[in-house]
Amino acid sequence: MHYVIDRYPTEESPRLGAMILYPTPDSVPRARRWFRKFIAPYDPGCSIDDCVLLISELVTNAVRYGERDDTARVRVEWFRDRTALRVEVHNPGVPGEVRLRCPDADDANGRGLLLVDAIADSWRTGPSHFGGTVVSFVVADAWPGCVLGVGG
Repeated sequence: MHYVIDRYPTEESPRLGAMILYPTPDSVPRARRWFRKFIAPYDPGCSIDDCVLLISELVTNAVRYGERDDTARVRVEWFRDRTALRVEVHNPGVPGEVRLRCPDADDANGRGLLLVDAIADSWRTGPSHFGGTVVSFVVADAWPGCVLGVGG
């Protein structure tokens, strides 16, 4: 795993950090652990537990549905966009269709994006500029009343 922490984000460069993970199941708890550690110094006012849950779901999907060859990597990046926190999970491979599912009560899988839809203020999906697919979510008031470069 590789990670980058951007210690002094600005409006021109709002990324707070990034992780590059192997597309293996053990990357899911690693992503949770490292995000929790790396977001803490920025002291967001939102629920870090909710963000960790959503990251866990999206990294799980990236591992489950993305490519798994020797060069494939899952990339997680988080940004401060004015008062909002945006998290992107880049899934390696061919851009794919990402959609909400309506699982039956006895289905073991299929609820990850339902959680993202229910908890995040917004989310989107599309082609990743790294190749493959990106799914991102936004928590609107992660730093309420504090605009990057002005108050925080």
